[in-house]
Amino acid sequence: MTGGKRVSWVELYFDLIFVFAVAQVAHAIVAEPQWGRVAAALGLFATLWWTWIGYAVLYNRQADDRQPLHRLFVLAGTVPCGIAATQAHQVFEKHPAGFALALAGARVVLSVAYLLGARGAPLARRAGMGFAASAVIFAVSAAVPAPRCYPLWALALLQEVAALLLGERRRAERGLSRADRLRAMFAPPKDAATAVDAAHLSERFGLFMIILLGELVITVGAAALDRPQQDSAYWLSMGGGLVLAGALWWVYFDTVAGVNERLLSMSGGNPALAYSLYAAGHFTPAFALLLVVAGVNLSLHEEPPGMASWFVAVGLTVYFGGARVFSSLPRRWWARPLRLAAIAATVNLGWLNQVLSAPGVVVVATVWTIGAAVAVSLLRRNMLRRLGEDPVAFFRDTD
Repeated sequence: MTGGKRVSWVELYFDLIFVFAVAQVAHAIVAEPQWGRVAAALGLFATLWWTWIGYAVLYNRQADDRQPLHRLFVLAGTVPCGIAATQAHQVFEKHPAGFALALAGARVVLSVAYLLGARGAPLARRAGMGFAASAVIFAVSAAVPAPRCYPLWALALLQEVAALLLGERRRAERGLSRADRLRAMFAPPKDAATAVDAAHLSERFGLFMIILLGELVITVGAAALDRPQQDSAYWLSMGGGLVLAGALWWVYFDTVAGVNERLLSMSGGNPALAYSLYAAGHFTPAFALLLVVAGVNLSLHEEPPGMASWFVAVGLTVYFGGARVFSSLPRRWWARPLRLAAIAATVNLGWLNQVLSAPGVVVVATVWTIGAAVAVSLLRRNMLRRLGEDPVAFFRDTD
């Protein structure tokens, strides 16, 4: 990272809460390996994701680690967020009241932090009022039985998105063509107070991705310890899972992390671009990692279900798409067919469970991911050249 704000120690402590929270999402998929459970886990992950983003953006825009009050707000947020993590499994049991109240508490802290730090800034006031409204909505939803409370959660999250990152910029872009909207996203914000710190945001999201990759390492180790028989399948799954985590790390940090930071820096910290690259852009690959975690975990069971292979295959496909691996190809006539073939090949890794054991599929998926990591490294120079020549065209081609 070059310049900008650094991630603080208190933020790293705050992330420890989410290590446990995201683990509950992955464990819920393992407990019931069905696509319906995956959809429910996706919704739960979304609420945790936007809670985390609220605190990440708070520190990015107005917090100073030298100020005790700012650190206290983050520490105060660990209490309701920690309670939410312990109550996450209750959501799958149709008892979401405790989880909803905890999320309401987390947003009360955010609302107070934004409003006290506003100092006349319209953006901070808008964010503070947005989180206050979300706190009320989540508190009310605690009295509404599942699944009727879930639309209220969606409403709360949607209005947070508008208040936190889009704001006045998005309203100013109404009626513009897609090309004009893209150019506007690369223009520095008129109000410097609305700009985000690119270096801090890149490091913050990079650390969160490491948390998710660490969950893959942890689940491989834990599942291996629970399996008494150390046969060839055991060693294939464990070795494959650990190498897979390293390859996924390479795919993200060798190119994607640096490219995103550079794009945001070139825009002067445009909040709309920050939303596209990080808040929305990282959501699907982050959840995809949890799906891969669940698939690898299940493959280490003595009798792995057939869904284990599909979780790995679909998770890798979504992760590669979010990391724009297939979009990094040169602008040639053959690039699109090759991209489609690569996507199809990744998805179809799931069919290998017809001819290979689940550990065998993990090994093949690992080899495929290593190939993707090599491709990303080879294409890195071309990607950076295209980015330097025309960042708008680069973003349009890889979005």
